[in-house]
Amino acid sequence: MNIFILEDDFIQQNRIEATIEEVLQEQKITVSYMEVFSNPDKLLDSIHERGDHQLFFLDIEIKNATKKGLEVASEIRKMDPNAVIVFVTTHSEFAPISFKYKVSALDFIDKAVDNQQFKEQISECIQYTKKMMSTKEPEEMFHFETAQARLKLPQKDILYFATSTTPHKVCLWTLTERLEFYGNLSEIQEVAPKLFLCHRSFLVNLENVVRIDKFDQMLYFENGDSCPVSRLKMKQLIEKWEMLH
Repeated sequence: MNIFILEDDFIQQNRIEATIEEVLQEQKITVSYMEVFSNPDKLLDSIHERGDHQLFFLDIEIKNATKKGLEVASEIRKMDPNAVIVFVTTHSEFAPISFKYKVSALDFIDKAVDNQQFKEQISECIQYTKKMMSTKEPEEMFHFETAQARLKLPQKDILYFATSTTPHKVCLWTLTERLEFYGNLSEIQEVAPKLFLCHRSFLVNLENVVRIDKFDQMLYFENGDSCPVSRLKMKQLIEKWEMLH
């Protein structure tokens, strides 16, 4: 479980962090990562994994921007459809408005409640996330980590990797986003051997390929993206693709 907290008030930061740590200790839950942020952009830049093990506690009002937390939640949801999002706020009146942002928040925790209820709601959110992690069928995960980059996401969400125009960087296209990070295709193929090097600059997930054009030497994904295929790789590509479809 990874826990992210977005709160710009120092007193409230301490309150929620201390409450979470108390709940984790009582329930004997170990988390891989927990961090408090006062800057929304820094929080978003720190999201390197995807899945229902990602738990976000977000204040709605940040730096006097009354709906900033809702906007951040919307960005998180675009990146990660399975993340667990909880609002901790004095603006519980925004609960109905959150539906417009399509963030599917698990809960709204009012900062004005007493410490006991505050703790109970925090605990319920952590228990829910733990349950989701344990009951869901395990997914095949892509996990890539170097001194400069760290990524973890379901392999089924990957479309393809391509070498970047920036030296020593790679671009990743998933079902929902585009990421760029330091690395090379050889390193990626080493940790994810099911991916196929269809061209010296493209490494693809054949499970998400919907069409192959032998004449134009291209392959296509459902979202319309395409990758070139080396002439020497075409026969092997088709054989592997047909085994999956």
